[in-house]
Amino acid sequence: MTTSTAGPDERLRRPAGPSTLRLGDLTVSFVPDGAIQGRPTAWLPESTDAFWAAHPEYLDATGHLVASVGGLLVEHGDRALLIDAGLGPHTLPADPATPNGAMRGGDLPAGLAALGRAPDRIEAVAFSHLHPDHTGWATHGRLFARAEYLVAEPEWAAREPGDGPDTLAPHVRTVADGQEIFPGVRVRVTAGHTAGHAEFVITGGGKRLIAFGDSLHSPVQMDRPEWSCVYDHDPAGSAEHRRRLVAELAEPGTIAFGVHFADAVFGRVVPDGAGPVWRPLETADGLA
Repeated sequence: MTTSTAGPDERLRRPAGPSTLRLGDLTVSFVPDGAIQGRPTAWLPESTDAFWAAHPEYLDATGHLVASVGGLLVEHGDRALLIDAGLGPHTLPADPATPNGAMRGGDLPAGLAALGRAPDRIEAVAFSHLHPDHTGWATHGRLFARAEYLVAEPEWAAREPGDGPDTLAPHVRTVADGQEIFPGVRVRVTAGHTAGHAEFVITGGGKRLIAFGDSLHSPVQMDRPEWSCVYDHDPAGSAEHRRRLVAELAEPGTIAFGVHFADAVFGRVVPDGAGPVWRPLETADGLA
C-alpha cells in the first residue's frame, strides 16, 4: 500500500521494503525507470470518488494513483534476464483527454549500473506484453545489444503494426505457455490485460515469486478483483483471472512482484477480516 505524503517520484525513491531478493541461486532486483500517474476513477472505472476520498492511502499528494514503471532483473551467476523494459527516456505532461496524469521514464540504465549489470550483459529481455510502458528501452536504439526479445506467442500474433513492434521484430523469439526461458523462470500466458499477456513464475531455494505484470495495477484490486483497469483488453476475463491469481498469491511460500505497485513492488497477499490484502515485504528473505 502506498502513502499520500509525497509526490510520485519522491515515493519511488523511498521504497517501503527491499528492492533485491535472493531465491536460492537466483537474485531478483527491481530496476525502476520512472512513474505514471492515473486519475483513479478513470484508471479503475468501477471505483467511485467516494471510495478514494475514504482511502487516500492509495493515492499520492495530488490525488492520483501512481504506477511505477521499470523491469525485474533476474541473475543466475554471470547470466541475466530482464523482465520488461520500462517506459524509456520519455517525459509527458498530464493529458485531460486520457486517463493518465503525468508520466516519466529514463532511470533504468542508471538502475542497472547501480546493480553492476551492463545492458550488454543481459542475454534476454522478456515482455509481459507489448504496451509501451513495458517495452520502452527495448524500442529506443539498441541498449540491450546482445539480447533477444522474448514475447508470448499469442501476444506477438495479436500485435498491431507500429514503431514499437517493428523495432523489436528483428530480435524477437516467441515463447510458449509453460516454457522455461531462464534457469528457474517459466512463462505463464494469462491473457485478459492483452490478448497474450504473460506472467513469470520464478522458483528457487524453496520459494516462488510470481511477477504478475499488468494482471493487477494497484493493491486495491486484491480484495476488489472485479475492478478492471481501463486498459484491460478483456475486462471480464482479467477479473476472472485476478480472482484466481489473488488466491494463488496467498499460498504459503509465495512472493509477488507488481511492477506497477510504486513503493511496494515486492509483497505477499495475506487474509484480512475484510478480504485479502497486499502486505509489502519488510525483509529481504521475503518470508520472515
